[in-house]
Amino acid sequence: MDRRTTLQWMLAASAALGVPVSAGATPATRKGAKPTGYGTDPKLTQSYKSGELWPLTFNAAQNRTAQALCGLIIPADAQSPSAAQLQVHRFIDEWVSAPYPDQAQDRPVIIDGLAWLEAESAKRFGGKRFDQLDVAQQSQIADDICWTETAKPEFAAAAKFFQRFRDLTAGGFYTTPEGMKDVGFVGNTPSVTFDGPPLKVLQIVGVA
Repeated sequence: MDRRTTLQWMLAASAALGVPVSAGATPATRKGAKPTGYGTDPKLTQSYKSGELWPLTFNAAQNRTAQALCGLIIPADAQSPSAAQLQVHRFIDEWVSAPYPDQAQDRPVIIDGLAWLEAESAKRFGGKRFDQLDVAQQSQIADDICWTETAKPEFAAAAKFFQRFRDLTAGGFYTTPEGMKDVGFVGNTPSVTFDGPPLKVLQIVGVA
């Protein structure tokens, strides 16, 4: 997957998530201060090498954890591959690395959450990494943080992380061709053949 593809994916998902991803107001601007800016948006008609536009955030360990969690949130089924197989974690890395205010707010939430997930996995399962756990073990951790409304106080921060990560996973997955096919979205593909107005209508307007 090249960088242009992940950037286009990120922009499509941002529209689905209802989050603006474009040059504009920084937090300082919103408070009435003089904006500092963060440069121009990338040109999506050309290809870029990884890290050429902005450095990516995830290291190898974080990529493994993020990919495993993506696969747990949207597993493979008879209709489509899993979010892990579709490399949705790369989209999330691109997202939290982007130099925009909303993405910058997500970055510490995701990074701290992945660290918590690894620590919790090691504590509960004898030092194992999250990606080394089976689905039942991963689910045991996820069940404690899957809803912010019902999570225990000690899991409150982790539950907020999971909520945001789940939203990003869904946003990334359902803006891939496979994800759109999974929900039956066909975009601007015509569903019927149009042969023009009926003859009677053409006769009424005097062109037939």
